[in-house]
Amino acid sequence: MFTYKGYTGGVRIDPDCDLICGRILDINDVITFDGKTVDEARQDFQESVDDYLDWCKELGEEPAKPFSGKLPYRTNPETHRKIYIAAKLAGKSINSLMDEILSKEVDKLIQI
Repeated sequence: MFTYKGYTGGVRIDPDCDLICGRILDINDVITFDGKTVDEARQDFQESVDDYLDWCKELGEEPAKPFSGKLPYRTNPETHRKIYIAAKLAGKSINSLMDEILSKEVDKLIQI
């Protein structure tokens, strides 16, 4: 994965073309990149992000933002109750408790 200016690029190897190919993961617009080496792919990724941002500026449109910070979450009533109690015991809001716990666990999974 590559990151640049808040955008994340997922990569894969295309053995048929001897290329490292990728696409920006966190927006609906399709932005792709590639390269023969990791450095070339990373450079093309960054140039693709810059091109996208320039293109949006030329059109007078806001570029798609990777994430709004709002995450709808649904659970069952019993888990909701437990989360509420845990937050109260920790002296936190449900949002801050969930953000803290999820951030730690996600960082472990993606090894940031």
